[in-house]
Amino acid sequence: MINVSKKCIGCEKCVPICPFAAIQMIDKKAVINEACTLCGACVQVCPVDAIEITREETAIKDFSSYRGVWVFTELEDFHEKNKPSKKLRRVAFELLSEGRKLADELNEELCAVVLTDKNHAFEKELGAYGADKMYLVENPELADYDTDVFSTILISLINRHKPSIALYPATIMGRDLAPRVAASLYVGLTADCTGLSIKDGLLLQSRPAFGGNIMADILSPNSRPQMATVRPNVMKLIEPVPGKQAVVVKEEIKIDKNLRRVKVLERKITHDKAGARIEDAKIIVSGGRGMKTRDKYKYLEELCRILGASLGASRAAVDMGFNEKSHQVGQSGTTVSPKLYLACGISGAVQHIVGMRSSDVIVSINKDPNAPIFNVSKYGIVGDVHEIIPKLTQALKNRLKA
Repeated sequence: MINVSKKCIGCEKCVPICPFAAIQMIDKKAVINEACTLCGACVQVCPVDAIEITREETAIKDFSSYRGVWVFTELEDFHEKNKPSKKLRRVAFELLSEGRKLADELNEELCAVVLTDKNHAFEKELGAYGADKMYLVENPELADYDTDVFSTILISLINRHKPSIALYPATIMGRDLAPRVAASLYVGLTADCTGLSIKDGLLLQSRPAFGGNIMADILSPNSRPQMATVRPNVMKLIEPVPGKQAVVVKEEIKIDKNLRRVKVLERKITHDKAGARIEDAKIIVSGGRGMKTRDKYKYLEELCRILGASLGASRAAVDMGFNEKSHQVGQSGTTVSPKLYLACGISGAVQHIVGMRSSDVIVSINKDPNAPIFNVSKYGIVGDVHEIIPKLTQALKNRLKA
């Protein structure tokens, strides 16, 4: 419920800021009509705190009207024919793949939410990965991500359509956006989930806790939507269905420029000198504490060159200065899911295993036969990594020459 108190001074700042034109001035006082979605944009700009939103007590809420599994789809910039464009990030397809299972079990629709300056036939790609609907908001103000703009739109859409579940990628954008939406809606949010399922009609959200030493299962029975962020490269992709398209539901939402409180002065895109980003790599060679020194760790670079792999590191290796934080694999680094993961001198702390156990094939080299890393490995080599890596590198070189 939203109320305008006697403190209203009739400044009209709230009128243009409302995405749904739900506010008008009558007798120099703001009056809010039934088009209001409780997004909170007017509360944010009111200079005298005259507008207040009162939330219902969750204990008396009826959730029967909340239906549908929503996935917030993140876009990334790229150049097509030397022209800037946008494409869907892989994590969007991962979330849709998992969301499809949840929606089928609940007998509800799977919907993708796309906020963009221009649609690039995203409904085809999203439909192929299971989306029944695509809620599309097109506006020039959505060319670049902004917390205020994106959260206001998303809150409005959620209040209007009432999904039962909302999933976000645990990326820089998702980790910024999801908490803002959750706080505004007074709902819970489980961060960095590694597993999702349905239990008694509720979303069971699983994530590492206490430094990765245990897995916590979390339910949100008293709030809707049930919200979670999911780490990239955790959920497996389903086989896409060619030709299947999502039904496009175009939302007309007015965006006032004054809603944006942050001004971007300059943007810079840095490129990894090693090539592909580690989260996108098909082959990863990672070194740990067992590599002993930075110079010995560099021996892995030649192996990476031969295999066309990216060079990763455990947290211990990063702490010892062997590589940069951006190459760290694990709970406090990057979650990866390559076709081949070669662990060199990594004992296998739970925090590291959480970040790479979804790899297709894991090969480990460690002199300790009881190292935990062998428990998740398809192939294990017990021996001194400093003797094995040079021999493996030379054998691969000989094979290439043959």
